[in-house]
Parts: sequence; structure tokens; C-alpha cells
Amino acid sequence: MSQLILVRHGQSEWNALDIWTGWNDISLSEKGKQEAREAGNAIKDILIDTVFVSDLKRSQQTYEEIKNVLHLKNIPVIVAPEIKERSYGDLAGKNKWKVKEEFGEEQFMKWRRSWDESVPNGESLKDVYKRVIPYYKYNILPLLIQNKNVLISGHGNSLRALVKELDSIPDDRIASLEIGTGEVYIYTLDKKGTIQSKEIRSANKEEAQF
Repeated sequence: MSQLILVRHGQSEWNALDIWTGWNDISLSEKGKQEAREAGNAIKDILIDTVFVSDLKRSQQTYEEIKNVLHLKNIPVIVAPEIKERSYGDLAGKNKWKVKEEFGEEQFMKWRRSWDESVPNGESLKDVYKRVIPYYKYNILPLLIQNKNVLISGHGNSLRALVKELDSIPDDRIASLEIGTGEVYIYTLDKKGTIQSKEIRSANKEEAQF
């Protein structure tokens, strides 16, 4: 058996201000660093073999906090742009509640939660899925089949895309999935890569924001 550990990065400085971040390279807030440490404490019982982070600093900083908690040394860390956050295009850097006020509830929710509604000059969750899932299948799943435990320090939408695949969530139900900052999902897989169980630790639904 192997374990796949998914950790959404801790609260960023823009999360704290309700600003859409996307590909902007924003650091963790102090609260976010604490959330990352709590995520580390939640997985102390798991021996990690390989780590994947995105090319954004909030993903990497989250792993650094986890690494310090777990006293990890000489663990392979792979930087994968494919698992970065969704591009929020023209909405990046804007306060999400002001966007809601300007464009209305219906359009706001389509941009924020829907499966295939792209933001202007940005991505939809479907677009994120198209880059995350092939990367997972060709680069991460083979390690899990080799009985390696893998940690992914990802983002709200890259992890939503992956969980959609792992949990076989239909397109019309993915809008209800929220993953809070610092939240941990743990999947146990057999030697064929089939999921045997799932557990959520360090749940933080109050911070399920993008």
C-alpha cells in the first residue's frame, strides 16, 4: 500500500485580503505558515518518499514548514508548474467580493466554482484538469504503484481537479467541493494504483477561498 497526501497551501497574504491570486507569486501569511505547520503535525505518522510542489512560492513555503515540523532530510522535491493554481486572468489581483458586486451573483459563481466557465483571459477548472491529470498519471501515479508515499503541496483548484479525478466527481457536482487552506487529504492506494481509502485531516473549511 502507498499513500498520496494532498495539502492545500496555507493562507497567502492575498487570501487574507480576499483577493484572487491565480498565478501571482504571493507569499504565505503568518497564519498560513501556522496552517502549514498544523498540516505537518497531521501527517507525522506517514513516512514521505517524494514531494511535488508547484512553481509558486506559497506551495513551496508550505512544504518548507511541513519539512521543518517533520524534520525531513534528503527527500526528493520536484517542482511541477503543471500543478500550479488556476490562472484567474483579468480577475487576478481583484477583490472577489467587489467582482461579485460588479458582475452579479450568477456570473461570479460561474467564474468561481463552475467546471468549464473560463474567466476572461484565464482558465476554467476544466483547463486546470487537463494539465494536472496527465501529469499525475505519468509522473506521480507510477511512484505510488512502486509503493512510494507522495506528498503534493498544491493549490485550491489544482487539488480540486485532482480530487475530481480520484473521487470520480461528476462535472455538475464539482462546484460543491471546497478545500480549505492547510487542509489535508490522504488516499491509500494498492499496488495497482486503485484507491482503497480516503481520509481528511486538519480540515479548514472556513478558509476554503481562492
